[in-house]
Amino acid sequence: TDGGRNLSLDSVPMGLPMSDPTAWTTAMNNLGMAPMGMTGQPLLPDFDPALGMMTGIPPINPMMPGLGIVPPPIPPDMPAVKEIIHCKSCTLFPPNPHLPPPATRERPPGCKTVFVGGLPENGTEQIIMEVFEQCGEVIAIRKSKKNFCHIRFAEEFMVDKALYLSGYRIRLGSSTDKKDTGRLHVDFAQARDDLYEWECKQRMLAREERHRRRLEEERFRPPSPPPVVHYSDHECSVVAEKLKDDTKFLEAIQILLTWIERGEVNRRTANNFYSMIQSANSHVRRLVNEKAAHEKEMEEAKDKFKLALSGILVQFEQIVAVYHSASKQKAWDHFTKAQRKNISVWCKQAEEIRNIHNDELMGIRREEEMEMSDEEIEDPSEMKETEESALVSQVEALKEENDSLRWQLDAYRNEVELLKQEQGKASRDEDTTKEQQMKLLQQALQGMQKHLLKVQDEYKKREAELEKVREDKLKIEALLENLKEQESSTSRVCACSQEKECPAEKTLSNSPVKSEREVLLVGIISTFLHVHPFGASIEYICSYLQRLDSKICTAEVEVLMTRLQNTFRQELSGVGASLEKRWKFCGFDGLKMT
Repeated sequence: TDGGRNLSLDSVPMGLPMSDPTAWTTAMNNLGMAPMGMTGQPLLPDFDPALGMMTGIPPINPMMPGLGIVPPPIPPDMPAVKEIIHCKSCTLFPPNPHLPPPATRERPPGCKTVFVGGLPENGTEQIIMEVFEQCGEVIAIRKSKKNFCHIRFAEEFMVDKALYLSGYRIRLGSSTDKKDTGRLHVDFAQARDDLYEWECKQRMLAREERHRRRLEEERFRPPSPPPVVHYSDHECSVVAEKLKDDTKFLEAIQILLTWIERGEVNRRTANNFYSMIQSANSHVRRLVNEKAAHEKEMEEAKDKFKLALSGILVQFEQIVAVYHSASKQKAWDHFTKAQRKNISVWCKQAEEIRNIHNDELMGIRREEEMEMSDEEIEDPSEMKETEESALVSQVEALKEENDSLRWQLDAYRNEVELLKQEQGKASRDEDTTKEQQMKLLQQALQGMQKHLLKVQDEYKKREAELEKVREDKLKIEALLENLKEQESSTSRVCACSQEKECPAEKTLSNSPVKSEREVLLVGIISTFLHVHPFGASIEYICSYLQRLDSKICTAEVEVLMTRLQNTFRQELSGVGASLEKRWKFCGFDGLKMT
């Protein structure tokens, strides 16, 4: 259909003579096309395609069914002219041809989606589909409320057709309302689906390229050698027969070598392998004879080559003699200038080639003479060379002795310097050791002084504790005396009270609390554990007490709490590795029990 369209459009203007511009304009006007000359210039500047002379024929546009959206190819020197496009529900008017083409963003890879802006407010998806389905198969349309949409086509080349409509003014029906008009702006859009399909296509092409390269490599790869058969008695007999055959010896010897390297030789197969090795050894004589035959052939070839080379040299000598005789004055004066030049050039070339061949022949002869003169007496020139070499060797030996003596002297000097440095280091080390010892002694004295100060402080603390204990004893003795006086002065009625007070005296005399300091500790610990109903470890209790008095130790507190079993109770809490001992306050229960 496109070919027929092109032929019909081209045949009409080409049938009219170009010398009559009026007829050309009339024909273009009847077809509803802008009258254009062959150079691309408009023939009628004020042409209106709606005023066609042939009534009933709509103007031809690229969007008509069967014509395609892209017009026929335009020459590069001819400016492109866009036409009015008539659709069922709308009309597209081309932009001003003198304006620059609309700008577009960079085309994303594998782009099949376009952005269409400037749509009329009353435009629907059906109108958009009607305009853009001529570009190709539309897969999806995503329309927005803000007068733009995104259209996704089936193929990439359809996007180029859609970009052709960028800049067109659209009008819905024959309405001139602002909501029914707009200016289309078509641009490339970046979509994830397009990029994903493009990446999949690229990966497929890469896989195909790798497959093609692999096939090429496999085609040009040399074939792998055939696998070596495993050892058996039958294969052994076959290999033994092949070893005896000169044509199959190489294949058989490779199999034999592989079997030996595999470790097929054992007591049972040793005799078979020995026979195969023996047959392989029988080929040594054959190989030596072949080598001798090849050497003989090489010598004969050398002789033939020397004879042929000497004949060639004789002919070269004759040719050079001809050139030299021609360059003499008797014959030279009769030649022209160009001929003389050619003869001199030929003579130089022949002399160079002759000298090269002569040097080659002389080299071959020298090699033969050197091979023949290995057992002959040395020449006097060789004697001179040996004497000179002996003198040279003596000079080199003297140089070596001189160098060795110099090196020894340098070594002695280095040893003396090292000894001096070691002596200096030893004296320095002694000084440093003395200083270190002095520092250590000073540090030890300082440590002893600190220790003495600590001991004195502890002694003073113990004296204060002893004084407190003595005061407590005096108080207790005074109380005891008072109690004894009360016992003697009371009657039988007081005897009951004395009997009740006797256990209290016993408890006082046998009470686990021995000092006022311990009483204070018991009170503080009881208050602390009363705040912690789930108990606390001895370390936690001591850390709290050491904030009040840093002299309190853990052992003292633990001994005191074990003595007061009715006041404090130790329990195990936790499971497994988290098992720990906790102290709890049980003074209220202990009061009821006592």
